[in-house]
Amino acid sequence: MRLDADECRVRFAAARVARLATASVDGRPHAVPIVFALDGDTVYTAIDWKPKTTRQLRRLANIAANPQVAVLADHYAEDWTQLWWARADGTARTAQGDEAERAIELLAERYGQYRAERPPGPVIAVDVQRWTGWAFLS
Repeated sequence: MRLDADECRVRFAAARVARLATASVDGRPHAVPIVFALDGDTVYTAIDWKPKTTRQLRRLANIAANPQVAVLADHYAEDWTQLWWARADGTARTAQGDEAERAIELLAERYGQYRAERPPGPVIAVDVQRWTGWAFLS
């Protein structure tokens, strides 16, 4: 069953993890799991301190070249009547100043790891233009 935008937002906000899908300027896709905070129709995620192979992350380069992204949250269960997904399609950018600080506060409220050690950033903001979703049962 198709979900309306309000139901997508509710399910998306309750999810603990999502996948950020970006594409390079030549259309090469790249998807990574993220933790996030939702504030209205803006999804925030931050580059954190976990080990990475490089600080020159492909998601950041892709956003700079092509800011159109999708963020997907979903729920899987062996009982397929419990399946659902919600997707936020939008334009990504790097949050700055007070907005970035507020985003980190929202992330710290959701994730204890960020209360203990704040992510250094940058903070990615996705301004959602379209919510879509589906659930086996509503």
